[in-house]
Amino acid sequence: MPSVLPYRPKQGEIPTTPGVYRFRDADGRILYVGKAKNLRARLSNYFAPLHTLHERTRRMVTTAASVEWTVVGSDVEALQLEYMWIQEFTPPFNVRYKDDKSYPYLAVTLGDEAPRVLVTRNRRIPGAKYFGPYPKIWAVHDTIDLMIKVFPIRTCSDASYKKAMATGRPCFPGQIGRCGGPCSMKVSIEEHRAIVDDFVAFLSGNDQRFTRELTRRMQDAAAAMEYEAAASYRDKLKATEAVLGRSALVLADDTDADLFGIAEDELSAAVQHFIVRGGRVRGVRATTVDKEIDISGPELVDQVLQRTYGGATASDIPKQVLVPHLPDDAAELEQWLRDKRGKNVTVQVAQRGRKAELMKTATMNAQQALMLHKTRRTSDYVARTQALTDLQEALGLAEAPLRIECYDVSHLSGTNVVASMVVFEDGLPRKDQYRSFSIAETTDDTDSIHQVLTRRLAHLDRPEENEPEPVDPVAGEEVVVPRKRPRFAYPPQLLVVDGGQPQVEAAARALADTGHTEIALCGIAKRLEEIWLPGEEYPVILPRTSEALYLVQRLRDEAHRFAITHQRKRRKRDISTVLSEIPGLGDARIKALLRHFGSVAALRQATPEQIAELPGIGPKLAQSVHAHLTDR
Repeated sequence: MPSVLPYRPKQGEIPTTPGVYRFRDADGRILYVGKAKNLRARLSNYFAPLHTLHERTRRMVTTAASVEWTVVGSDVEALQLEYMWIQEFTPPFNVRYKDDKSYPYLAVTLGDEAPRVLVTRNRRIPGAKYFGPYPKIWAVHDTIDLMIKVFPIRTCSDASYKKAMATGRPCFPGQIGRCGGPCSMKVSIEEHRAIVDDFVAFLSGNDQRFTRELTRRMQDAAAAMEYEAAASYRDKLKATEAVLGRSALVLADDTDADLFGIAEDELSAAVQHFIVRGGRVRGVRATTVDKEIDISGPELVDQVLQRTYGGATASDIPKQVLVPHLPDDAAELEQWLRDKRGKNVTVQVAQRGRKAELMKTATMNAQQALMLHKTRRTSDYVARTQALTDLQEALGLAEAPLRIECYDVSHLSGTNVVASMVVFEDGLPRKDQYRSFSIAETTDDTDSIHQVLTRRLAHLDRPEENEPEPVDPVAGEEVVVPRKRPRFAYPPQLLVVDGGQPQVEAAARALADTGHTEIALCGIAKRLEEIWLPGEEYPVILPRTSEALYLVQRLRDEAHRFAITHQRKRRKRDISTVLSEIPGLGDARIKALLRHFGSVAALRQATPEQIAELPGIGPKLAQSVHAHLTDR
C-alpha cells in the first residue's frame, strides 16, 4: 500500500474557503461527498499518513482515484449543496458511514381543518407545504416562535386541538399565548385559514408586503419614541430574514437552467457549468481550455455553448441558459438550441437576484479552477523541464535556455512609447529583474526593438556593474564582500521579441551591432502563434498543446502586461504634466476638465467657448488652455 496517495493535491492548491468536496473512483463514480468551512484544513485530514486514518476512511481514500471541490459563499451553502448531492448521487461511503439523519424542514399542514406549523424530518405528511431544508433546527424553532406573533397560527398537537374544540376550552399553548389557532378560542376557522395563507405566502417569498409592514411599524414606533416596540419589530425582521434568507444555490422550484461561470486570462479559460433542475444544483461540470489570444468574452461564451450543446440531446438542453456575457449571435444561438430541443430556449445574462448570486458562485469556482490549472502547470517541474527541452529542440539550440528575456513595445497612437523586459529563469518569472524602457524618438516598432536591445546588450560589456566594490581588509578578520544590486544580473541564453519576421530581423541587427551573436533569438507572432527565427523564410509551428508554446506565450503576455502597465503610468503622468503647465489650472480644475472631456486629445479639439462652459473656468482661462494645447 503506498504511503502517499498519488492524486493528493499539491500544497497550496486547495482553497481555504467553504465548499463541498467529492472523492471519485477510477470510473468517475462519486464515492463520498463532504462539506467544510475550510476546504484545505478538512481535506488535509484525508491525506495524513495512511496508517493514522480510521479503517473506513483509509478504505475510501485508497479506493478513490481523484478528489475535486466546489467553493461556495458560506458554510450554510456548503451544507445545503452537500445535502443535495448526497440525495442525487447516493455515494456509497456516505450512505454507509455518515449519520443518516435527515435535515429539518418547516412544514404547514394545509390538509388539516386548522393547519399547524411544525418542524419535522418527515416528508410524507399528506397535504403539507414544506420549506427548507434548514441547517440549524434551533434557528427554525426560534423563528417560528417570533413569527407566530406576526402570523398567529396553530402550533399545538392534533390531540390538543381536538380536545379544545370538543370541550370549548382553549388548548394549553393557546392559554399561554403560543398558539393562535381556532383552539385558542380567539379566531374562527375561516379567519385562521386566511392567516395561514399569509404565513405561507411570506415563506414562499411571493409577497413582500409583510416585511414592508414590519419595517413600517418599526419606523413608526421609533418615531413615536416607543423604543421597546421598535426593538421588538427589529428582532422579528432579523429572525425572519435569517431563516428565510435563501442560499444562492437554490432557485425557484420551476427553474431549469444551465449556468456558466467563466474566468479567463490571456492564455486560458476555466468554465464552471452548473446544471440547475427543479431549482436545485444537480451537477457541476468543470472545464479548463486553452483559448486563442485576444478572444473577447462574448466570443468565448459562444465557443463554450457550441462545444457544450453540439452533441447534446433534447433532454440535455434546459429552458434557460445563463451566461456572464451575451454573445453577438445570441439570437442565432437561441434558434439553434430551440431547434435541437424542440421547445423555447433563452440565452440571458444573470444580472440580479438569486440567479446573479449563483453566477457569482460559479464564477468564483471558475477563478479557483483557473488558478489551480495555472499553478499546477507553472509549478510542475516536469512540465517546465519539458518546455525548455522542447524549446531547445524547436529552435535548434545547443542547450536548454535556462534564462530567457522577452521584450515588448507599447505606445498610444505613436506617443508615449515604452518597452518592457521580463525575465524567466528555469521556466519561472524573476520579477525582481524586470525592466522598463522609455523611448524618446522612434519611427516604428522595429526601430524601438533595435533601440531597446542595443541599450540592454550594452550592459553585457560593462562587467563593473556586477563586480563587488573594493573593501579594505582588516587584519585578523575575514573579508565580507558586499555586492551591488545587479541591474542586469546574467546574460540570457535566449531573447524573445513580441512580433513576427520584421521585429526578429530588427533584434538580429541589434545583436550583430553589439557583437553578441552568441545569444539565441526568436519572435512570437500573435495571429497564428508562429515562432520566427532570424534569417528564416518560414516560421516554426509548435503544437497547440506544446509546453514550449505555453512557456513562450506566458513570456510574451507577461511582457505585454508589464509594458502596458508602464505605458499607462507614464501617460497619466504626462497628461497631468501638460495641464499643470497652464497658469491658473489647479488639481481640481484639471480633474474637472478631464472628467468632462475624457482626455487631453478631446480637450485639444474643443473650442475656447466649449471649455468656458465648465464651472470655474472663465473665458480668459479657457483661451489660455486652448492656446497652450494647440501650440504643442
